[in-house]
Formats: sequence, structure tokens, C-alpha cells
Amino acid sequence: VQLQASGGGLVQPGGSLRLSCAFSGLTSDYYHIGWFRQAPGKEREGVSVISRRGGETRYADSAKGRFTISRDNAKSTVYLQMTDLKPEDTAVYYCATRMNRLILSAQLTAALYTNWGQGTLVTVSS
Repeated sequence: VQLQASGGGLVQPGGSLRLSCAFSGLTSDYYHIGWFRQAPGKEREGVSVISRRGGETRYADSAKGRFTISRDNAKSTVYLQMTDLKPEDTAVYYCATRMNRLILSAQLTAALYTNWGQGTLVTVSS
């Protein structure tokens, strides 16, 4: 299983970015793919997750209304469209996956994900 995140960069407050997570080697046992982030000095936190076929999505409160997760299985890619970015969104963003479905309350828990890609840095600053 391999995941590779890309699309980070420097953006001004209020701006937008789209992150991409290219995945390979996933069998049908892998259910969730999620986006997580880690700011300096802080723990890694869940941002958004999507189910295997895209029918289920979940967002952290900080992402609701601003971020949209989607996936294109034909392209083996999961996207995170981020709008109205704020300085507090500055972090390294990672994508990750795991086998088997999690209950709703656990889906954004980073420690429950087993396969991680390298991160992509998002910096929101004027």
C-alpha cells in the first residue's frame, strides 16, 4: 500500500488549495482514506475521511463548511479541496488509510490508521 500526498504550498488567508492523495495497492479491505494534519508542537489531528466508494464522508468541526473531500477511484486519487483558509490551517497534511470500517466516532482518530503517505506542507500566511 502506498499513498502520496501533494498540492501543498503557501497561500494567503482566505485563499484555496486542493490537496491530492495518490494511492496504490489498496485491496477492497481498505475502507477509509483520510486527511490528517499536524501543526508544529501539536498532535496529529483528523481533518476529513471518505469511504471506499465515496458514499460516506466525515469532517472535523474545523473543516466543516470550508473543506470538501472527494475521491476518483478511476484515478486512484483522493482530494481535499480547502477554501477560506486561515492561518490556523497551517500544518503538514497527511493522507492515510486502514483496513475495515470504523465506527463514526472513531473515523478521525489518527492512531487508528495504519498506512501513511508523506506529508505536504500547507502554509497560510500574508
